[in-house]
Amino acid sequence: MSTRQERWSLPAERRPALAAGLVALAAFGAAWALLHRGFYERDQIVDIPVYQRYGDQMVDGKLPYRDFRVEYPPAALPVFLLPAIGDGHDEPAYRRSFERLMVLCGLLVVAGVAIALSALRAEPARLFGALGFAALAPLALGSVILTRFDLWPTALAVLGLAAVLSRRNRLGLGVLGLGAAAKIFPGVLAPLALTYVWRRRGRREALVCGAVFAGVLLVCFLPFFVLSPGGIWDSLHRQASRPLQIESLGSGFLLVAHQLFGYGIHLNLSHGSQNLGGSLPSAFAAILSVLQLAALLGLWVGFARGPAEPERLVRYSAACMAAFIAFGKVLSPQFLIWLLPLVPLVRGRRGLAAAALLAAALVLTQLWFPYRYWDLALRLDERASWLVLVRDLVLLTLVAVLALPLRRAPTGRRRAPARSG
Repeated sequence: MSTRQERWSLPAERRPALAAGLVALAAFGAAWALLHRGFYERDQIVDIPVYQRYGDQMVDGKLPYRDFRVEYPPAALPVFLLPAIGDGHDEPAYRRSFERLMVLCGLLVVAGVAIALSALRAEPARLFGALGFAALAPLALGSVILTRFDLWPTALAVLGLAAVLSRRNRLGLGVLGLGAAAKIFPGVLAPLALTYVWRRRGRREALVCGAVFAGVLLVCFLPFFVLSPGGIWDSLHRQASRPLQIESLGSGFLLVAHQLFGYGIHLNLSHGSQNLGGSLPSAFAAILSVLQLAALLGLWVGFARGPAEPERLVRYSAACMAAFIAFGKVLSPQFLIWLLPLVPLVRGRRGLAAAALLAAALVLTQLWFPYRYWDLALRLDERASWLVLVRDLVLLTLVAVLALPLRRAPTGRRRAPARSG
């Protein structure tokens, strides 16, 4: 074989990952097509009109944060703008373009999982199992994945993690920074990635990677902050000040208390969502915020105290994301998209248990969203109330399965006492 042929040939150990990745990409495309058929088409609740309003205003020359309010961080703006270019303010055309863009992001998610598994040197059975789960899980979650932009920051999260696993540390932290500038949550992986780099490549490299992460955030936020500091602050404050959303863990307990004991519930329709108002829901929201921060700090410290191994990095990444979701005072259905590429990366029996729990959470979510959502939000439907609580408890169990150490089997057997006579 010539030198040029060797340069362009794929290493033998990476061929299974390529084959599994191609199959998974095709499976994701098939799943996306099925989401436009049958019962998936019924009763959809969409955010696309909000995105179109942002995109149309940018096409008309208005500046986000200064000329109109934007709920999301700056790196989300491209996915709102691109479908609006040339659509003539036409809603069906915008939706088609937006969905095409989300298909590309979904394919990037699957590709990120394949790259991460290749870096982990996963065996063929694990490759096909994990990629198959990531590709087909949208069918368990339902049509919400079609009409939210969360596949964009999710793709950045898993691609950033995959780059770090592949020893492209600066690239990985830069991509995670871009993800955090699109929808905050990829930022919860940054402390794990920086610790991993510090332990394996040294303090200097970790500091450089941290500077890259911060630099990307600065590049994304600074121009808009200069143009409208009040607009940026309003966007961030609007997210931080949200009340207890009706699908959160705290709301789940209160909804069931309403069904069992007649606890009075006051709906608070604000911040673009359906929430619970009153002193007790406000206390629950504060408690959940404290628990969320404590869980993340505990996981970051727990990872730092153990060996910096690739398998531990992906497990703790999945655990941090699950904790960020489960303890959040806001828990929208699309948040489960964030877990689709991370949980399948976890190996062994723990990974199988985690994947089963995530699948259960996806199905439980689809049992009420979107079909019974308005019955829940406006009429406090009993079945939907129980489904919310059970789903949230499943997510808590997922956090425990991913975070808690496994009991180690004894290394040897005790010698049986000698029998007399």
